[in-house]
Amino acid sequence: MPVLTQFSTITEMFDTVAQKFLNESKETKPVLMHKVDGTYKGISYAELKEMVEMFALGLASLGVQRGDTIALVSENRPEWVVADLGMTKLGAVNVSIYPTLTPKQIEFILNDAEVKLAIVSNQLQLNKIMKVVADVKTLQRIVVMSEKAVTEDPRLLLFSAVLEKGKEFGRRHAGFLQNEIRKVKAEDLLTLIYTSGTTGNPKGVMLSHGNLVSNIKATVVGIPFTHDDILLSFLPLCHSYERMAGYYTAMACGATIAYAESIETVRENLLEVRPTVVTTVPRLFERIYHRLMKQIKEAPRFRRTIFDVAINVGREYRRTRKRGIPSFFLSLQCKIADKLVFSKIRERTGGRIRFFASGGAALSPELGKFFEAVGIQIIEGYGMTESSPVISVNRLDDYKFGTVGKPIPSVEVKIADDGEILVRGPNVMMGYWKNPQATKEAIDDGKWLHTGDIGLIDDEGFLKITDRKKDLFVSSGGKNIAPQHIENLFLLSELIDQFVLIGDGKMFLTALIVPSFGLLKEYASKHSIIYQDIEHLVNTAAIYRYFEEEVGKIQKDLANYERVRKFTLLSHVLTIETGELAPTLKVRRKVVEERYKHLIDKMYDATSQSCA
Repeated sequence: MPVLTQFSTITEMFDTVAQKFLNESKETKPVLMHKVDGTYKGISYAELKEMVEMFALGLASLGVQRGDTIALVSENRPEWVVADLGMTKLGAVNVSIYPTLTPKQIEFILNDAEVKLAIVSNQLQLNKIMKVVADVKTLQRIVVMSEKAVTEDPRLLLFSAVLEKGKEFGRRHAGFLQNEIRKVKAEDLLTLIYTSGTTGNPKGVMLSHGNLVSNIKATVVGIPFTHDDILLSFLPLCHSYERMAGYYTAMACGATIAYAESIETVRENLLEVRPTVVTTVPRLFERIYHRLMKQIKEAPRFRRTIFDVAINVGREYRRTRKRGIPSFFLSLQCKIADKLVFSKIRERTGGRIRFFASGGAALSPELGKFFEAVGIQIIEGYGMTESSPVISVNRLDDYKFGTVGKPIPSVEVKIADDGEILVRGPNVMMGYWKNPQATKEAIDDGKWLHTGDIGLIDDEGFLKITDRKKDLFVSSGGKNIAPQHIENLFLLSELIDQFVLIGDGKMFLTALIVPSFGLLKEYASKHSIIYQDIEHLVNTAAIYRYFEEEVGKIQKDLANYERVRKFTLLSHVLTIETGELAPTLKVRRKVVEERYKHLIDKMYDATSQSCA
């Protein structure tokens, strides 16, 4: 479905879509939904439009001008959208900062971006800013969304106070905001999004209004939102994927956006919101799948049999439907399977899902096929912040598991001689903030963006990612190893929660494994294994042998050089807060390798235990 209106800037996108609903007397339709006192409440276009305009005027009253950089440090909430859209009306630049960053990391970004004003969500984020404010000379004011925030600093203002200032400023300066809006152009800088900076300091990716607008209009071909859709948003808005797909694109199509309370509450929020679309990452499907498999494993034999038969019927029905019309008998079988099994699984997602859009990391083809069998379609795409971010995406009626779809309209993709994926189009960033050398290294003279990913384009035009260029392993024996597909294979095991393959420059592969602690405790109880705590449990010989057997079964069909020879069980999960995971829940390999170097070195000690 195309976007509802025509626009050339994000400012114009919101104004025209909001006006369309207001003109059609649909002002009661919620554009945003969020949890208030335990219940989801809606915010109409009329309410959001007023808040955005008042906030923009409030910023103007504080001296914010065109081109000023404003930091936004917050979890997903309606105020994030109000602040973002308010900035765009003044031509200010949104410097989006992950709320999981440390004060020192935030300090670097504030100084590098020369931030004039910072907007934070709560006391926790405010405390981070206050720790570094003395070392950020450009920072003049701090706005906090929470009414409960406490500080004596005169530079602090509450979000509600900025709205009040906006009302007063608007009364005294009639026509001011409309004049500022007219100045906003497609080529203007919209946002700075800083990369993770796993090697050295992060770089600020400069994205213009035109970059994002081109990506919105092209992405709807593969992610077809409609004005009847309800989207559940839980990935961080400061990430380019959720910002473009789960916010700008959804809004441009008139969809309603409901915010999950947190990543941890997605399971409950799915049932409360009953969304039709969810933008997500593969980790969500892994969790749903493992939880389901655990329940099936514990069910009576007749239920397990019904489940297995139903899944086989579902797989055959989907395969046949792609080739033509399924037989009457197969269609009848599928209807029965749907009533007995599939409908109950779909109810766990709220029961109204049209499709999931998956990105941020590779989706295991096996997971894609499993959910397809039960009637849940996953559209996998590919992109990076530097490309605004979407490059390619599978379509509802044209998809292939194991690929990231075909390039979206207006985006060119080619494979370099060394296998690297190159991208060119109006979605490619303006460059890196104050870093022309890094920009030159990323974008060549032909305007091709070097993605750093290795891939290929098959005979049907589907793009397949084989791995990150920097993540490719070369063993000491000269073997090239792509870790991604090996890691995905292990993540299908219900015993494994997280899995990091190690082996670049080594004689053989090893792994760091985070077990499924719930199943681990059940196994220990069943086999009378006595332990003091989780750390003690993962280091017992019986548990190691248990995982040796599982690892052996999983990798039996891999080539010898692709097999894990040794592994270490971790007693805690890798998290975003510790920097081990990206906000899209993808493992930051370099961080993990540095943090657990002592465990990795031990596995390459000739005297350590070996995997069977």
